[in-house]
Amino acid sequence: MYINKVMLFGNLTRDPELRALPSGMNVVNFSVATNRTYKDRDGKKQEQTEFHNVVVFGRQADTVNQYLKKGSSVYVEGRLQTRSWEKDGEKKYRTEVVADRVQFGPKGSGSGARSTAGSGDDQTPPEDTTSGGGSGIEYPKDDINPDDIPF
Repeated sequence: MYINKVMLFGNLTRDPELRALPSGMNVVNFSVATNRTYKDRDGKKQEQTEFHNVVVFGRQADTVNQYLKKGSSVYVEGRLQTRSWEKDGEKKYRTEVVADRVQFGPKGSGSGARSTAGSGDDQTPPEDTTSGGGSGIEYPKDDINPDDIPF
């Protein structure tokens, strides 16, 4: 069995670019920056930034284009793919993440989402994950006594 799985959480470095394929399917390209912090041999804290090219197809491409912009935080799951082409007699290569799943990060960590005014779409804007509100779960406002828990 072979595995080609990518998981990234970072910030968009540029606004998504929406295009249409000859088949009519939409495709969006954007770049995600991720940071890694580590200590070097001398014990000094170092930070390294990586930039990842991401491609999203179909309805998810439309959603990404509508709600994300430069600075937005995003979680991407997908696979690595390297494509090649020839330009001016020289072979060019590009490795990118073909996204299967894109989740919007907390609104506060990026520069926000695009306005949906006038879009008239059937999609709802991403939920604010910073508020701690889960998918319709109502948590008690009173303190819970551990002795009241039945297990």
